Amino acid sequence: MAWITLIFAGLLETFGVAMINQLSVKRNWQTVLLLILGFGSSLALLTYSLRFIPMGTGYAIWTGIGVVGGALIGMIFFGESKDWRRLIFIVLVLCSAIGLKLVA
Repeated sequence: MAWITLIFAGLLETFGVAMINQLSVKRNWQTVLLLILGFGSSLALLTYSLRFIPMGTGYAIWTGIGVVGGALIGMIFFGESKDWRRLIFIVLVLCSAIGLKLVA
């Protein structure tokens, strides 16, 4: 259950990062509210999952999901570079997070 919570926390962090980008495009109270809800929920779920998962592993996976998610959202929705070298490094981050899960 803690691992599922940690994955949702990472996905909500990705949502919060997307809202930061959206805020730079459209400044309104709805975007600010979604940003606060995204990051607030993410931190709450991270806090819960760290009761059962070692802190170093949990935080690394949470940040890894946020990094990969943010990069993919940027490429899909905001026209960021899809260079093959960038994709290789994104895959390396993802593999590292999976590796931490396997050894934790």
